[in-house]
Amino acid sequence: MMPTHRNSRPGLSKLPRPGKPVAVENVLSEKFRWKDAPQASPAVSCTRKEDCGQTKRSPSSPQGGAKKRSAFGDITNANKNQLLLKKKDGPKAVLKKTKNVATSGVAKNNEINLKRNHRKLGTTESVLVVVKEEKSSNEEVESKPKVETFVEQVLPPDVEDIDKDSLGDPFASSEYALDIFTYMRDREEKFLLPNYMEVQNDISKEMRAILVDWMVEVQENFELNHETLYLAIKLVDHYLAVCIIMKEKLQLIGSTAVLIASKFEERCPPCLDDFLYICDDAYKREELVAMEMEILQKLNFDINIPVPYRFLRRFAKCAHANMETLTLARYICELTLQEYDFMQEGASKMAASCLLLALKMKDFGDWTATLRHYSGYQTRDLLPLVKRLNFLLSCQPHEKLKAVRSKYSHRVFFEVAKLPPLDMLALEAIQS
Repeated sequence: MMPTHRNSRPGLSKLPRPGKPVAVENVLSEKFRWKDAPQASPAVSCTRKEDCGQTKRSPSSPQGGAKKRSAFGDITNANKNQLLLKKKDGPKAVLKKTKNVATSGVAKNNEINLKRNHRKLGTTESVLVVVKEEKSSNEEVESKPKVETFVEQVLPPDVEDIDKDSLGDPFASSEYALDIFTYMRDREEKFLLPNYMEVQNDISKEMRAILVDWMVEVQENFELNHETLYLAIKLVDHYLAVCIIMKEKLQLIGSTAVLIASKFEERCPPCLDDFLYICDDAYKREELVAMEMEILQKLNFDINIPVPYRFLRRFAKCAHANMETLTLARYICELTLQEYDFMQEGASKMAASCLLLALKMKDFGDWTATLRHYSGYQTRDLLPLVKRLNFLLSCQPHEKLKAVRSKYSHRVFFEVAKLPPLDMLALEAIQS
């Protein structure tokens, strides 16, 4: 049972006065307590309650408003040189105002005056001179509006240009979409995860699954983007791949990963006190900040990790999938977050396999030429992973891992968690 959702996000709050303490209110109505994994020590535990509302605080700056200053006054010696000229030249260095001076001659007059002042100094000090060249009136040419031209992409036969209809939408970034996803496919090779549980002595796969289940609840209560959840879990896995930790620090790592991912993905991320609260005050502020620096340093501050959720949205656009089919694919993909055995799969391949299984479960269509072109996968490449995903749907969930299934059993998500898995005969009938 989950706490109720907020109806709307809060507006921007006024900045507090400098030096005035800011009252901090708890935004969650219920604390989460960490539950230990099966057959593990009871040192880590978490529970949840419902029927309590919560609001999300917008971040505010304790330093108050920004101070006024010139853009370049602090990083150049322009002001210093002007004061030097006035001090040495006295009243003679003051420029007189002239009438009826042509605009084109202003830059020339300024350059002459600076040269005269430089001669009067008689020293070897260098003076920073910025000269702006201006065109004379007879050389000015009327500016013509530039017309942007786009080179039409040559696509193979039977392949649809899915970005063509979004060229007029500045938020779609259709001109760069192909390059963006090509870049993300290349970065997948950089973020392949090893089997790090072989070197972790104090944590297990079951404990990681419980941590992910708790992180799903945090994402739901804070109403964070799904990209934030996926990225946070990736941060946990990549950190555990390079550091051996104790189980008492596992929840601290999970909450810090959500904090980092929120700063990266969210427009209005939760504040640090919220994460201390959901951990039932098990950690101090200094520990959370120290863990944040530790994770970022161990990952070399490279946290732009490709996640399946982004590819899934792209591939669903290729298939013209309706919202119910896309939600089913998202449910299958989110189930894999708790399973350690799916951790080593590539983000694009996982997204393509989840969508293919959802298309077959909803009888929505086949893996078309457009999907093959934009995903880079043939049906035969996805079938082994599709079979594993279908088997995951048919398995009974663990009693402590119900967050994802409860989430997608709601009417908001079309109750896709209640759909039966695909029949094995129908799965074998999928043609390559």
